[in-house]
Amino acid sequence: MSTLSDLVQAQGRSSEADIEWLHLLVGDWQLLADLAFADIVLWVPSAEGSFVAVAHARPSSAATLFYRDFVGQTIKAEWKSQVTEAFETSRIVDTAAPDWYEETPTRVRAVPVLRRLSPSGSQTTERPIAVVTRHTNLSEARTPSRQELTFNECANELFAMIASGDFPDLGATTSPRRGAPRASDGLIRLDVDGIVTFASPNALSAFNRMGFALELEGESLAEVTTGLLSGRTVVDESLPLVVTGRAPWRTDIEARGVTLSLRAIPIRNRGERVGAIVLCRDVSEVRHQERELITKDATIREIHHRVKNNLQTVASLLRIQARRTHSDVARDALGQAMRRVAAIAVVHDTLSEGLDQNVEFDVVFDRVLKLIAEVASSHNTTVHPKSTGSFGTLPSEYATPLALALTELVTNAVEHGLAGKTDGRVEIVAKRSEEKLSVKVRDNGVGLPEGKVGSGLGTQIVRTLIEGELGGTIDWHTLMGSGTEVTIEVPLTWLARL
Repeated sequence: MSTLSDLVQAQGRSSEADIEWLHLLVGDWQLLADLAFADIVLWVPSAEGSFVAVAHARPSSAATLFYRDFVGQTIKAEWKSQVTEAFETSRIVDTAAPDWYEETPTRVRAVPVLRRLSPSGSQTTERPIAVVTRHTNLSEARTPSRQELTFNECANELFAMIASGDFPDLGATTSPRRGAPRASDGLIRLDVDGIVTFASPNALSAFNRMGFALELEGESLAEVTTGLLSGRTVVDESLPLVVTGRAPWRTDIEARGVTLSLRAIPIRNRGERVGAIVLCRDVSEVRHQERELITKDATIREIHHRVKNNLQTVASLLRIQARRTHSDVARDALGQAMRRVAAIAVVHDTLSEGLDQNVEFDVVFDRVLKLIAEVASSHNTTVHPKSTGSFGTLPSEYATPLALALTELVTNAVEHGLAGKTDGRVEIVAKRSEEKLSVKVRDNGVGLPEGKVGSGLGTQIVRTLIEGELGGTIDWHTLMGSGTEVTIEVPLTWLARL
């Protein structure tokens, strides 16, 4: 299914600012449906003079009217005149009589969507940018409870704010969806002074678990939370603005091992704040899981850090042993082993610096390239390394074999390709597409006899790493004139499946 942005852009009548506003509105789509006990549909004007649905929410608090989404469909004839009137007059338009949908009586309300031009100003767009329709099922008519009446009242106030450009609120901070309070989790209604005029049973239960044993209604929510948090030295500075309903923010409060997430939605009438809705949710388990994840991430980073330290120690021991060895062959073998261990250590060092287990391989390879200077100095050769292109981000499982393979190839280019030369070049070219990663390692050395590839340990290591661990291919061939070019191709689709 197309995204909201795709659907709106396809109509060709909305700006980027309009689309961003609609995204903010749809972010609270489920809340609006739950408070209204109704299906809600967002319509944007089309180039043909009609309207197309770009979002649809079903209530979790009542039975849905529509079992199929309207998203992507042109508006039905029975709703078009009402939606057109709301769009052209910038007024909320209700049906005069029940609207029948598949033999079910419904009440339809069309709400124009105006966009506020700035967070602090009162100016809005001259015309609506969309229309919201609210479809209420009238077939299950019964005496509503006080909670249903309050929820409906809150919904009416929010729809009125949508029509005046006061909702969504541009002053609201972007918060993670995980653990966000919903209407069913607990709803508290505040007046303009922050006094509780209504608290749903779930909201009252949540505060009871935190140690508040009385009724919330008639109490100042700010005073209640202050009493629960008495004795705490660290309190979120946004808490007073949230519990008084003055700012559209979120915060957490914690007492007696219970963590409560609070979200305030100021209610405004013609720009003036007249009260607030405060949604609350017990997120104790969610926060516990988040703390566990943070601890695990820190442990993994510490493991990578210690592995890096141990590998560097091993590399240092190999270097010391190489200096004390009198055999040139043994000294060369120890030096190669030291560089291989150091290349692996670079990957673990990079992993220890962040939470993600993916690696920015360009950073890793820049550090691996520095090993060229050490190899060249031992052979009395001046090497000019050059790296072009980008490797991008790779999973940690593949960064190590690729770093080790490229270390071998670059080392071989210096030791064998540029052997006997006082000056030479080594070029590494990386090219990445959606399907594969291609890497070329070139030197301007003596080159290989065409059709012949080295049979040493380094060549065997590279083949094992590229073909065995990464499922890729590797090819050696001599360049026109002089030098050798090694081409590595690693399929990224294969990596993505693992």
